[in-house]
Amino acid sequence: MSDDTLTAAKIAGLLADEHRRRVVAALVLGAASVDDVVEAGGLEVRDTHDAIARLVSAGLVVQRDGALVLVSAAFGAAARDAAPVVAPAASDEERLLRTFVTDGRITSLPAQRSKRRVLLEAVAQDFEPGLKYTELEVNAIIGRWYDDHVTIRRYLIDEEFLDRSDGAYWRSGGEVRDL
Repeated sequence: MSDDTLTAAKIAGLLADEHRRRVVAALVLGAASVDDVVEAGGLEVRDTHDAIARLVSAGLVVQRDGALVLVSAAFGAAARDAAPVVAPAASDEERLLRTFVTDGRITSLPAQRSKRRVLLEAVAQDFEPGLKYTELEVNAIIGRWYDDHVTIRRYLIDEEFLDRSDGAYWRSGGEVRDL
């Protein structure tokens, strides 16, 4: 963000002054010239000129074709920039994984099948579709997740995330996610 950007704080600072607020109010209500602003704002000519000069130098007011124009879009832009960034709500799957996985390791296996399938889906993502793996490779991949690779391997096969034949394993199910 550059120094000349009208932030919410800068706009609030500009509007902290009574004269500048009156000028902005007059412009909002349709004033287009200094004389219109003096009349609508009930200010002295000198105070009006000073307030307009400050608003113009800040970029909140511009002069177009001899008319004073409030840059009203600056208010919305500043409000959007000042709005707190709200993290998207965690999905049910993300919450479940946080419950059963810590630092990339499974801490316990859920007893409920539907919850266990979510966990197995995450493990299955480490197997690339279309590749064949030896049992040692499968055990090594699962071992990064959980010490009891035999149990997880059995679950992956039973739940049809992996398939096997003639000593080779391959991914046969689960969601294929973009890289």
